[in-house]
Amino acid sequence: MTLRGVSDEVSLREVEDIYVPLSRLLNLHVAAVQHLYEARREFMGAPMPAKVPYIIGIAGSVAVGKSTFSRVLRACLARWPDHARVDLVTTDGFLYPNRVLEHRGIMNRKGFPESYDQRLLLHFLADLKAGIPTTSAPVYSHLRYDIVAGASQTIEQPDIVIIEGLNVLQSPDGQRGASRVFVSDFFDFSIYIDAEENTIERWYVQRFMRLRETVFRDPSSYFHKYASLNEQEAAATAERIWRGINLLNLRENIGPTRERAHLILEKGEHHRVEGVKLRRV
Repeated sequence: MTLRGVSDEVSLREVEDIYVPLSRLLNLHVAAVQHLYEARREFMGAPMPAKVPYIIGIAGSVAVGKSTFSRVLRACLARWPDHARVDLVTTDGFLYPNRVLEHRGIMNRKGFPESYDQRLLLHFLADLKAGIPTTSAPVYSHLRYDIVAGASQTIEQPDIVIIEGLNVLQSPDGQRGASRVFVSDFFDFSIYIDAEENTIERWYVQRFMRLRETVFRDPSSYFHKYASLNEQEAAATAERIWRGINLLNLRENIGPTRERAHLILEKGEHHRVEGVKLRRV
């Protein structure tokens, strides 16, 4: 399993200091929730689903390191014998296909709340919490920058499911037809990965520059057009994309959800966690 991201690294020291204690805390939470489900089943005097997964939500900005954090956390949680089956699902798969975004004129707002099929995502989460034995999630290709038609990720009776995405802690905006059910309503625990804006911007530009030398060179890549840019042009393009799209999304939608998380991890300049805030109640 690949745990490292494109630009962020995780040291063994950080695994020992952050990930292992966090997995222990979550292990206690999982056990408590399992006891609660059993008590509820006995109280109702009716059969309950054989297995209801514990759902963890991971939120944060583009380029803050959510994907790497989620993969490492998944590996740590899977080492506990009482919940060895841990699945990771990213909300990228619930983005509308590019053709839909282009038709609606919001291709430049990809990653913003309105670019996701919220109804499909909520239906998927409801199926998980209903204990349905087999569920599936759409698959997203970062190479193609689009949903993979006909592809799906199968989830079969997991003990834990990690849901990673930009806006998973956001509530509906109150517009007509907006759902009164929040994505986060299905979470048993939520984590927000945080860092200073200028630090995340630097990480984003660094990642863009590395991708320009690797993935962007693939002719099938959606971003192949950026492979021919010189270093100055590439850096300027990355900064423009960050400030015009990702920073705007962070300030308008992602950042304001920070305090809704059960746990906030504050990262420093070198992608290391330097602060931990745990909600007491």
